[in-house]
Amino acid sequence: MAFRGKEMMKKIMAKIGGEKNLAPGVKQALKQAIPNSKVVMNRAKRGLFAGRHIQFGNQISEDGGNKSRRSWKPNVQDKRLFSYILDRHVRVKVTTHAIRCIDKAGGIDEYLLKTPYHKMDTEMGILWKAKIEKLYEELGNMEVVFFTPEAEADLDQDFKDMRLEQREARKQLRRQIYGWSGKQKQIEEQQEDLDPNNWGGNSHDISNNQVANYH
Repeated sequence: MAFRGKEMMKKIMAKIGGEKNLAPGVKQALKQAIPNSKVVMNRAKRGLFAGRHIQFGNQISEDGGNKSRRSWKPNVQDKRLFSYILDRHVRVKVTTHAIRCIDKAGGIDEYLLKTPYHKMDTEMGILWKAKIEKLYEELGNMEVVFFTPEAEADLDQDFKDMRLEQREARKQLRRQIYGWSGKQKQIEEQQEDLDPNNWGGNSHDISNNQVANYH
């Protein structure tokens, strides 16, 4: 079993050096932001459980009505969720209830933004929510530039040229590392001879030497 809301408050107070270092009203704001849940499992720190945690109760026998203590654990799944602000998949442990909440909100980012801090009853959820809010705030301060179709076509061509240059650079690097043999040069010359774009005339006018080299 892990932390309670009071234990989290004690940890925060110990880190800042006590209540005397707090400004008036800050402690009340912290209490509203800190989860006030009963019991949170240790593994819940490493996932999003959406309020679903271990529960305790009695198991009653059918014959004699005897009671024996037992516990119910939540259904935890290991999922890969896509974050648009991070532009990548994030692997996280979530309960089935949290998956339904995420689907209803429209994604992991929207779920973290819409859920208030006092309902984020895990440390991981609180840290992720603060991180996502900061990233969206930075994204909102960025300037948005719209390109014309001609500019987009030029950018696309520039990317293609850059990929071709990188491919040629890798080819030259391989030649420097592994050397350049005459056989490779002959193979490339044969490929150039068989290319219809280099024939310059009728596609059937192939020299006997080219046919012989090909065979």
